[in-house]
Amino acid sequence: MAESRVHTQFKLTSEDYVRAYVGEEVTLPCHLSPDTSAVDTTIRWFKGTECIYLYKNGQVTERSGYEGRVSLITQELERGNVSLRLRDIRRSDTGVYICQVIHGEQKEEAAVGLRVRRVWVQHEVQHEVQRE
Repeated sequence: MAESRVHTQFKLTSEDYVRAYVGEEVTLPCHLSPDTSAVDTTIRWFKGTECIYLYKNGQVTERSGYEGRVSLITQELERGNVSLRLRDIRRSDTGVYICQVIHGEQKEEAAVGLRVRRVWVQHEVQHEVQRE
C-alpha cells in the first residue's frame, strides 16, 4: 500500500529578543506554524553565520564551545516546538540566533536576539590580604 503524504507548508514563529543573565539557562523560542511535527525535519541553529546546533535524522551535532550547553526539547518536537535551550549563559552569547528548519523542499528561517546581562552578585568575593 503506497503511503500518501500530504506535505504541509509551515512557517516559523519566534520573538524579537529574549533577555538572560550570565550563568542562567534561556530558551530561544521557535515554533512551526501551524503545529507540525518537526521530528523528520533538519533543524539548524546559527549564531550569526556559525551553525552551533544541528539536528538531522535524530542525530545531534554541537559546535565546539557549545557542547553540553545547547539542546532541543525533544519531547516537544512532535508539537512543532524547535526552541533551543542554552545553558550556562556567557556574556559572549549575546547576539542574533537564527533557527532554520528544512523539510523536503521547504526551508524556513526565523531570528531571535539574545541580550545577556551581568548578574549583580550579592555575595561579593572577599579578597583577603594575608600578611605573614
